[in-house]
Amino acid sequence: MQVDLLILNANVFNSYFKKWTPGNVAVRDGKFLYIGERGAETFEAGQVVDAKGRYMLPGLVDIHLHIESTMVTPHSFSYGLIRNGVTTIVPEPHEMANVFGLEGVREMIKASADCTADMFYAIPSSVPATSLETSGGSIEIADMDELLASGEAVCLGEIMNYVDIISDPDCKTNRILMHMKKNHPQLVIEGHVPKLLDLDLQRVIYAGVDSDHTHQTVEGLEARIAAGMFIEIQEKSMTPEVIAYLIYHDVSEHFCFVTDDVMADSFRARGHLNQIVRKAISMGMKPERAIYAATYTPARRMRLYDRGVIAPGKLADFLLVSDLEEMKIDAVYKNGTLAYSADRPYEPEPAPYRFPAHFYQSVKLGELSETDFALRTDAPNGRYACRVMAVQDGSTFTNENRVELEAIAGRLRWETSGCGLIATFERYGKHGGRAVGLIAGDTIKRGAVATTYSHDNHNLLVVGHNVKDMVLAANTVIRQQGGFCVVHEGEVLANMHLPVGGILTEAPLDEAAESVKQVRQAMESLGYKHYNPIMSISTHSLPVSPYLKITDHGLIDVNAGKVVPLIVE
Repeated sequence: MQVDLLILNANVFNSYFKKWTPGNVAVRDGKFLYIGERGAETFEAGQVVDAKGRYMLPGLVDIHLHIESTMVTPHSFSYGLIRNGVTTIVPEPHEMANVFGLEGVREMIKASADCTADMFYAIPSSVPATSLETSGGSIEIADMDELLASGEAVCLGEIMNYVDIISDPDCKTNRILMHMKKNHPQLVIEGHVPKLLDLDLQRVIYAGVDSDHTHQTVEGLEARIAAGMFIEIQEKSMTPEVIAYLIYHDVSEHFCFVTDDVMADSFRARGHLNQIVRKAISMGMKPERAIYAATYTPARRMRLYDRGVIAPGKLADFLLVSDLEEMKIDAVYKNGTLAYSADRPYEPEPAPYRFPAHFYQSVKLGELSETDFALRTDAPNGRYACRVMAVQDGSTFTNENRVELEAIAGRLRWETSGCGLIATFERYGKHGGRAVGLIAGDTIKRGAVATTYSHDNHNLLVVGHNVKDMVLAANTVIRQQGGFCVVHEGEVLANMHLPVGGILTEAPLDEAAESVKQVRQAMESLGYKHYNPIMSISTHSLPVSPYLKITDHGLIDVNAGKVVPLIVE
């Protein structure tokens, strides 16, 4: 019998029994044809590979992530995925959607079309996430219907505004959920429900949201599984207690591993979903169960029934691994063709200008001056208690602290307060909204940082202790149409160019990783104390993340869901 590829002497992972079976595997037309004892006496193969006892497992499947978190385009992202054994992903492009709306989603899909890794998109469900910010675009119900009708999406991306689901029956999120129930009843709906328990949790599930990828505790994990939720475990949920629960309870069908957000330097140094599998094994989970949670259950969650398993008729996406505990990947095959080998050079082809021309001209904001960062007030001369955004290591939450400042001639004197300034500027040319506030805690202690990579609106965000440095950092980012710039005493310490929508680079992953590393180190040299300074600063403008944030509308009390003044009334 003629086949295209014959793998001999492999330890093949059987997903249905969660065990390894010595044998041979035949592939024809990009799909598995046979798994068993028959070999060269039965099959005439165009190519024969002797696995020499290596482990053969399905290509890894990541169903919850954001390509934009790595700040590279799908082309560069795919290169990183394949060398780490990830052959299928379900990305949600809500960052690009916040910049360009439906067009942003469509262009990300188009840019993924010729990638080696398969990319099945999730529809951004929360663009913009709130009415307390100005974004470049929005995704409405009609846009969602259009994407579903075209077959360009496989699920509704994470529903983030869980507070409105519970408190406002007529909110946009509830209208979306009711529309999907009525018109697309089989659609997979992803969720974002941190900390919810009991009645609140079950009301969200009742509304149609039946998964959660946020930070888990054992209590929350058990409550979600008991109520029928599917759990997507990202690295920050991999505490000893949670992993022990997953090991010692029969819940394999109810969870999978995902990455969510991976910075480019971490991607290069540690890997991707394979790193999550490696970590789970190191924490005591059997390799078979860890692999199952990164292949079979995620594919089933997204109803991608043609992959995630080595079985007749399924896509021949697989890895050859020589060391299970280290997840040492020797080769990756996509559709039965060798896509990566550890023994051969693996360099991506350059792919510049894959997006429409206006995607490279999205920062419609004039250059700034020192007066743009003045902390103005209408209050008469005197001393006033002011709100301060307090950054804390270990979290993207920012608390609200207070400091007393003196108002003189319409300005608040902040320079000797121990606080820095934080400012944001609407950059889409809509109305020129802006806000200036105070910041302290585990952030920079000198110099300045400016970026258009600020979730989810991606307006220009600037933090600093020296206004001249803030102006230089901001104008550098404006001139280059997006990026990250770190400045100290008039010198640019690091500068990452993000020309695509102000949030992505078309540079290769390894080059992007080096730029991210330099930005991170520069921020740390200015005193930023955080496990991920870039993620921390980029969420200062995220008004769905507690507790005090800033957007072009002003300071946002996230729990109250409203704009609050700098001076405490």
